[in-house]
Amino acid sequence: MCHIIEITDLMVPELDIYARLTENQLYHYYEPAPGLFITESPKVITRALNAGYQPESFLVERKHIHREAAQILSRFPDIPVYTADFELLTRLTGYQLTRGMLCAMKRLSLPTVTDICQDAKRIAILENVMNPTNVGAIFRSAAALNMDAVLLTPGCCDPLYRRSARVSMGTVFQVPWTYLGEDTTIWPQEGLAQLKQLGFRTAAMALCEDSVSIDDPGLLQEEKLAIILGTEGDGLCAQTIADCDYTVRIPMAHGVDSLNVAAASAVAFWQLGR
Repeated sequence: MCHIIEITDLMVPELDIYARLTENQLYHYYEPAPGLFITESPKVITRALNAGYQPESFLVERKHIHREAAQILSRFPDIPVYTADFELLTRLTGYQLTRGMLCAMKRLSLPTVTDICQDAKRIAILENVMNPTNVGAIFRSAAALNMDAVLLTPGCCDPLYRRSARVSMGTVFQVPWTYLGEDTTIWPQEGLAQLKQLGFRTAAMALCEDSVSIDDPGLLQEEKLAIILGTEGDGLCAQTIADCDYTVRIPMAHGVDSLNVAAASAVAFWQLGR
């Protein structure tokens, strides 16, 4: 039997995590221990649960309790399930719930770079990619196109932010990932040095005169390759490009000079992840 709680007062403190705390505040909710994050939709929530994340509470549109949400809720009969009709939940959260379900989850401690790269052959590095939609889309491509792990510089958007996780369709819970340290000064010099110590050759995705085409045979022959993608608009910083083993371009037609970073990631992962 689910622990269902009808919402009659939008201002009760138990609903702060869904209505009044920012994602950054949730991140620090249990500091110094890992905090909370919000997942959205039954598919994303299920993938998070299957990856070992634990629910703090659920927020479910009433009509979904015995429909799409039923299987998930049956796994956690003692966890609070706050419920109301669609209109009230939209007022509470400020947005329309995807598939009528949110879950507040406890974060896990992140693995080390060494741990997730130990057996990896192809990894993606995101340098200061700040748009949550792009981060989520890159993770979805990484999962589908044979990337063994994703590493992020400290300036990147958190992959567990609600929109990132939803756009990824929950693949942020399937692809191993972590940050390249907490200090922004660690990248690129120390971060690239660590990758090389772990045996990776590094490929900067950038449009430069001395770049090689993405179908260059030498790239495919590399045993361990790190594919590095830059922030929206500006791309990779000059120091990153200069310090990488390869600078790689995607050939394009009709005078197009660049792709969105999420689209570029899919092309790069498809070609270099084989």
